[in-house]
Amino acid sequence: MRLAKAFFYWLGSCSKEKAVFLDFNSDKMVVKERYINPFTDFGFKKLFGTELNKDLLIDFLNEVILPKNKKIADLKYRNNERLGQTEVDRKAIFDLYCMSSNGERFIVEMQKAKQNYFKDRSVFYSTFPIQEQAETGDWNYQLTSIYTVGVLDFTFSHEEHGNAQKEVRHEVKLKNQNCEIFYDKLTFIYLEMPHFTKNEEQLETAYDKWLYVLKHLPNLTERPEKLQERIFQRLFDAAEIAKFSSEEKVQYEESLKSYRDLKNVIDTAFDEGEAKSKMQIAVNMLKKGLSIELISEVTGLSTAEIIQIQKGN
Repeated sequence: MRLAKAFFYWLGSCSKEKAVFLDFNSDKMVVKERYINPFTDFGFKKLFGTELNKDLLIDFLNEVILPKNKKIADLKYRNNERLGQTEVDRKAIFDLYCMSSNGERFIVEMQKAKQNYFKDRSVFYSTFPIQEQAETGDWNYQLTSIYTVGVLDFTFSHEEHGNAQKEVRHEVKLKNQNCEIFYDKLTFIYLEMPHFTKNEEQLETAYDKWLYVLKHLPNLTERPEKLQERIFQRLFDAAEIAKFSSEEKVQYEESLKSYRDLKNVIDTAFDEGEAKSKMQIAVNMLKKGLSIELISEVTGLSTAEIIQIQKGN
């Protein structure tokens, strides 16, 4: 009788390591990633969505999102599921929703693939932290600042600026006809990760380092020399798959499969202007076993329309 089906061990030299998984039943050896993909639902929430790793989210917001004269010392996580005021309002679920000790609200999302009405969704989400600040009785309507942050695993700026536009960070505020800021408490920040192209030798600022690690984490086999700060040591420790429990490993594998299936379908559909109908995209996503709610969000089709497509296939 075999003592175990499989086990992990590290195979490496003094400079590189790779996680190797041995399956004795199939006599196959498969090289596994050492660190999780932060664009998976499990990976993102593992790194940034728990009290244990709250310092990672605080440092990310301070170094990448907030201006230098605005830093947060602490934050608390809030319910990331919000309901509209009426029955006809649809439910909104954010990846992360938190509030700083100064009262600023942050919605932070990892966006895995292009979606119809992406900007509409961002604006819609921002209305919930606005509405929840309402006070009963005699209220003067004073609001605290709201930041909606999207870390994008795709590009969207070429729609407005042409393919020559390669900026990574986009900051959007309400402005008047003279390009003067009309209201400074509502900010949308989008990070187009495919446009970040710096290599390790070019990393200088904390901003550079955060973008580099988010983009390349699942492809790394060890912590780069340029990322030796304590905060990145914490991140790499939290991201190491070998340290997960058996249940966490299963959850991550399922999340990774969903991420890859979604990327496959959506990237193919939108590849270089390929004209694929919403219905065909929905059909492909159904074949991948993706949820009706997610398909509706991506294609803009109603759940009733998707159910009809499902019945016809």
